[in-house]
Amino acid sequence: MFYRKNAEGYRRVLDGIDLKTLVHGERTLLAEFHLAAGAVLPVHHHPHEQTGYLVSGRLRLKVGEETFEAIPGDAWTVPSEVPHGGEALADTVAMEVFSPVREDYLEK
Repeated sequence: MFYRKNAEGYRRVLDGIDLKTLVHGERTLLAEFHLAAGAVLPVHHHPHEQTGYLVSGRLRLKVGEETFEAIPGDAWTVPSEVPHGGEALADTVAMEVFSPVREDYLEK
């Protein structure tokens, strides 16, 4: 599966947070998130392991009991079922890999 960058296909998942699934295989999925400054990702958990990379902006992340303020070039991993959430401190673009594939992030 290949993806060529384009501006189409984003969908609103929460107030101020847009998601676009770029590619996926049998066991992993790569998604791009655009977060508006001030957008809040409520604390939640899921069975997927999640690895992220901050492309631009600033993001405060809480993973388990740890809080981290990410700047461009920073990366993180959220183990399966660990509560996590965040807040965009500026307009932000983040890339996330999920394993196993998040079925709810696939195009319907």
